[in-house]
Amino acid sequence: MIDVISLKILKILQKAARIPNIEVARQVGLAPSAVLERIRKLERHNIITGYEVRLNPDRFARSLVAFVTVKMEKSAGETRVADQLAAIPDVQEVHFVAGTDAFLVKVRSSDPAALGQLIRDKIKSLAGVSATRTSIVLSTYKETAQIHIEPDKRHGPG
Repeated sequence: MIDVISLKILKILQKAARIPNIEVARQVGLAPSAVLERIRKLERHNIITGYEVRLNPDRFARSLVAFVTVKMEKSAGETRVADQLAAIPDVQEVHFVAGTDAFLVKVRSSDPAALGQLIRDKIKSLAGVSATRTSIVLSTYKETAQIHIEPDKRHGPG
């Protein structure tokens, strides 16, 4: 299971993945070598699955966010359609959801015209896609990849 110190390390890394190891060690009260070993153990146990840089979408003409619900033909394979959606560069997330729609897809685009072209040429044209519905984001108040973590004695490495 994940102990209190490892939990503190995870919280620190989620806020600032590039924080120097020595600073993490100072914050949790361990030697830098002990912190490094804990981080490596968390990586080996697939608790930490990677590190990612978050870019400013405005600097890359990708400030328009939209959520597209994608209906799938009954005969289309879920994995095949999901893989095709995930392969589109402007698609950031693909979720298979319960309900009348098959997928909820988060996309980023430069403007409404580019979004329309993305939906027409790359999403609706996929084999197995029967319909789409799009919601354009007007304002974002929170967007994060961080996971709220608390001690849980049922999960994690020992």
